[in-house]
Amino acid sequence: MTTTLAAPARETRTESSPKRPAGRQASRWLIRAASLVTALLIWQWLTATDATLWIRFDRLPTPVEVAGQLGLLLRDPLYYLDIAQSLVRILTGFALAAVAGIAAGIAVARSRLLSDLLQPLFEVVRPIPAIALVPVAILLFPENEQGIVFITFTAAFFPILVSTRHAVRALPTVWEDAVRTMGGGRWRVLLSVVLPGALPGVFGGLSVGMGVAWICVISAEMISGDYGVGYRTWHAYTIVDYPAVLVGMITIGVLGFATAGAVELLGRRVVGDR
Repeated sequence: MTTTLAAPARETRTESSPKRPAGRQASRWLIRAASLVTALLIWQWLTATDATLWIRFDRLPTPVEVAGQLGLLLRDPLYYLDIAQSLVRILTGFALAAVAGIAAGIAVARSRLLSDLLQPLFEVVRPIPAIALVPVAILLFPENEQGIVFITFTAAFFPILVSTRHAVRALPTVWEDAVRTMGGGRWRVLLSVVLPGALPGVFGGLSVGMGVAWICVISAEMISGDYGVGYRTWHAYTIVDYPAVLVGMITIGVLGFATAGAVELLGRRVVGDR
């Protein structure tokens, strides 16, 4: 006898669901743009007037100077090489952390034996900042590139692991009981209940993991990198090129915003919240 099993029901929008008015959406984007413009104007005023309101804005480059430096770097192929290098490192480490973190989170949440074996180790290592593992990475890996990917992986792994573990443990047991009542085994429970039900929490961990991974990959590039946005930003600081330092910081922010936004967008698509 064939048993048909369905994934746990999730609230999704249907064709009849009311859509957000276009005018409201446009107003939200206008507010966001206005906040950025206001911040730039305040920055320009503070630096142009050499304000010293406890913080010494007279030493900070103006937005005009930073924009001029950005224009120069946009014509430099090395700028795009640094961006590509950082993206390769972040995406490689994050992808490995996503696979390992989700698998470990489900395993620890579903198996008491694995929880007893692995969770104490995870909880001891988790509070250690990933950037503090740079000396260990230098000792373990023959090349800087592998060490930076290792730092990125470690930074993203634990947020993904913890979020997945909590999401799986928070699932109502009634769903699993229903599947087992209809003859479903362990793998059917995993595919029909655990994975679909834990997806919102998993993607929350992925989003956090991406942000933490950017912090650590930039720091690792500053310490032991040869190329990358972090390395180039630190190099600009050492030669007292402060506009280039600000360009590097802005580049890091834009790349982090874009990658974290892509993860969140994918999460909304997968869980049905469009």
